Amino acid sequence: MALLKIVHYPDPRLHKIAQPITTVDDNIKALIANMAETMYSAPGVGLAATQVDRHVRLILVDISESKNDLKVFINPEILEASGQSEHEEGCLSVPGIYDTVTRPERVRVRALDRDGQPFELEADGLMAVCVQHEIDHLNGKVFVEYLSRLKQERIRKKLLKQAREAM
Repeated sequence: MALLKIVHYPDPRLHKIAQPITTVDDNIKALIANMAETMYSAPGVGLAATQVDRHVRLILVDISESKNDLKVFINPEILEASGQSEHEEGCLSVPGIYDTVTRPERVRVRALDRDGQPFELEADGLMAVCVQHEIDHLNGKVFVEYLSRLKQERIRKKLLKQAREAM
């Protein structure tokens, strides 16, 4: 397994639309393993392939305290969404930035698991937030884009300054 480099906002690669995975083969399974290692070491509770510059429809989520309940979603799609709730969100691609985002409270999602088997999951709370947040990445959207233009510009400038200073 290997740690993958996480792409940081405002990198334009975060706005690429991910393509469906047609075959769950050894390459996809290796990507899952590498993404899991990257997510856990970051540390994070979710990671989309887009964030590691792989533009395929794959997300991982693990909201467990013990970090031993990895959920793999290949080609995830939200079938139903209901309610509304606000949660503070952060993102491995937007380090150090947290803000409140309004999203549906509950979702029903369909995907393939790590073995290519179809499943559906009903989620609420943090799981629903994570699934929606990571699917947004596959669709080329970053959580800060739910914020006002002013906040987005401040975040962009702050992260660009941090990147310059890190060089």
